[in-house]
Amino acid sequence: MVILGVDYGDVRTGLALCDRGEMLARPAGVICEPGLDKTVKEIVAFALDNGVERIVVGLPKNMDGSRGERAELCEKVARKIAGRLNATPIRVDLFDERQTTVSAIGILNEQNVRGKKRKETVDAVAATLILEAYLRRRKNEGEAER
Repeated sequence: MVILGVDYGDVRTGLALCDRGEMLARPAGVICEPGLDKTVKEIVAFALDNGVERIVVGLPKNMDGSRGERAELCEKVARKIAGRLNATPIRVDLFDERQTTVSAIGILNEQNVRGKKRKETVDAVAATLILEAYLRRRKNEGEAER
């Protein structure tokens, strides 16, 4: 199943895709649209253009597991995406994404990616980390397609 990972941000939203066998997630780009509605429209267009069968939106829970303002905003994003896709079989899930941006920055630091290049890629790397964790959970729970 082709799954799209989304790391929503006010300024930049990272995207990641996995292969049909759900073995490999890779960065797929960054959306730089102002405003939630424009970003949602771009996410939906990307999903439809790339044969996506499921969308996973990162849910930034607080470290204690509670949901704050950012989590509520990401839930709203997921609802809006699902609303635009209600005539399709594409399902939208939320997935805990605590610390993915911090991890993405660490990965880029290790690769000596700095400045503008890091700013342009960190959100797509974070989306990839969200998608990789989601794929691991699907595999561990026996949900992954074989």
